[in-house]
Amino acid sequence: MERDEESSGPMMEVCTNGGGEETSNRRPIISGEPLDIEAYATLYKGRTKIMRLLFIASHCGGNQTMQLEALRMAYDEIKKGENTQLFRDVVNRINGRLGDKYNMDSAWCESVDRRAEQKKGRLENELSSYRTNLIKESIRMGHNDFGDFYYACGLLNEAFKNYVRTRDYCTTAKHIIHMCMNAILVSIEMGQFTHVSSYVNKAEQNHETLDPIVAAKLRCASGLAHLELKKYKLAARKFLDVSPELGNSYNEVIAPQDVATYGGLCALASFDRSELKAFLSL
Repeated sequence: MERDEESSGPMMEVCTNGGGEETSNRRPIISGEPLDIEAYATLYKGRTKIMRLLFIASHCGGNQTMQLEALRMAYDEIKKGENTQLFRDVVNRINGRLGDKYNMDSAWCESVDRRAEQKKGRLENELSSYRTNLIKESIRMGHNDFGDFYYACGLLNEAFKNYVRTRDYCTTAKHIIHMCMNAILVSIEMGQFTHVSSYVNKAEQNHETLDPIVAAKLRCASGLAHLELKKYKLAARKFLDVSPELGNSYNEVIAPQDVATYGGLCALASFDRSELKAFLSL
């Protein structure tokens, strides 16, 4: 199955787009400090973990050992999922340099793709039945299941469309927040930050039903959107307002260490002296 194109950005912006290739007017941050790739990767999960590993592989310069370690870990992580196109891309990037164990596994790809086609057919039949019977909640769940399916396969545009289609079948504030969180996740990975801001605002309209962790996730997402738009002061305030309760609960998008780093750097870049003094006294 084909996947969507990845976005691009520098090291500080890995969080906002999944770690694609850098654009011509951006450069990675170079450090003499050795990077413990395994320890770094454990901060994240899912697709974000993979994309950050691929970012490292693309930006580690002439350090082939580091590049191959990142690609090896990405290969292993991808095989836990269902994105065969991303798997093929990583195999091409490894190019036989890690031995037979990390070559193309055509049998795995064929098996995963076959199961995906079967699952797609089942989901289509179920959704058709729900529509025929006008079962509103089941239709909502059917589109949500399709969103999860396409997300797992790496088809982000299709995942987004299906998550958003649940909007017409939401009957509670909790349903709306769930739809928004899914749309935000995929929008961040696609680099569509106008969508991120829009769905953050929509979710926050139901503030009375937001639990502290969801509220913290929305502040993170809003901070990333402001960061991408170079609105550093607004980004700093969002990151600094993130509750410690967030913990590792949003590591499919951002780690708590990132929240502190981005908040601190954005504050240093945009706060005046009195604001920095107040920040440092927190």
